[in-house]
Amino acid sequence: MRNRLGLLGVLAVGLALSSCDEAAPKPEPGPTTPPSSESSPPDPDQPPPSAPGPITIAFAGDIHFEGALRDRLDDPASALAPVTQALAAADVAIVNLETSVGEGGRPEPGKRFTFQAPPSAFTALAEAGVDVATMANNHALDYGREALPSTFAAIGDAPLAVVGIGRNAREAFRPAVADVRGVVVATLGATIAATDPTADPTGQWAATRSRAGTADAVDPRLLLRAVARANSAADVVVVYMHWGIQGESCPGARQRELAAELVRRGADVVVGSHAHVLQGDGHVGDGYVAYGLGNYAWYQPSADPTGVLTLTIQPERGWDATVTDAAWEPARIGPDGLPARLDARGTREFEADLADLRTCAGFSEAS
Repeated sequence: MRNRLGLLGVLAVGLALSSCDEAAPKPEPGPTTPPSSESSPPDPDQPPPSAPGPITIAFAGDIHFEGALRDRLDDPASALAPVTQALAAADVAIVNLETSVGEGGRPEPGKRFTFQAPPSAFTALAEAGVDVATMANNHALDYGREALPSTFAAIGDAPLAVVGIGRNAREAFRPAVADVRGVVVATLGATIAATDPTADPTGQWAATRSRAGTADAVDPRLLLRAVARANSAADVVVVYMHWGIQGESCPGARQRELAAELVRRGADVVVGSHAHVLQGDGHVGDGYVAYGLGNYAWYQPSADPTGVLTLTIQPERGWDATVTDAAWEPARIGPDGLPARLDARGTREFEADLADLRTCAGFSEAS
């Protein structure tokens, strides 16, 4: 089990970022003040401070432990072993955990699909190389609020960071903060799945000032403030959204508008899930957006492509970080519920599909 990120070492930073108050964007660096006559001149033999090196962040879509995947939790260390390489190779790995976690409660009345996993789900993710899991989605409270005490107990003991859910809105919008070789990465999770007419209503799960729940961004103000706040203290800001329409491979206007606003507020990377199919990815303004990552570990086999998206990011002190490379490891979900890497022919088909997805998402080839 890894502890690559030193999350405990930056806990104070994480708490500082938890405020939902409006914050100004990250200031641009001003001119250097010349040394006074009393200051020592710079040593010409000493090299200038080096810029931080690039980091890699890997993303995968929806994961749960239903059906054939449930028995794999009997051995959490190997539950996702066949699919760990791309996630574990990155400096930071982030996924969506599409299930409630814990014990007790009852299936939410009127919901067609309800999922619940034991706390060992967090161990399985961590052992697979995952560092941050978002639970801001339309399954986090599938077993009602009665199960939330066990959920928060499991999160407290989890060997990875969990975002997008909390005992109140302040906690739900709190980012996970990590230090990667001196580069501070802040990750937030939020959902607008309640706007999807094909999904069961879950807007009532929204966390408030005095009620536990998910980080609901149907009204995006709290999320935008949290992003701006994170941007003032972190080198790289990631937002993982649960959005879109189930089964739709082209992002809707609401996704595209919110993505652009998140980038304007300081998000360097915006990724999403919920549609259960891939959606296009590319540059939006100064940020990088992957609208839909599809399913990744799921109880039903699928001919739809999936995969791990790994971004190489170059941070710049005082400036927005830049995504310099985006690489997919394409896969399809097999009968065991796990993604299997594609062969050469399948990879070529994946790349052709991805080009079409990027076009319908409004990206040009240069994106």
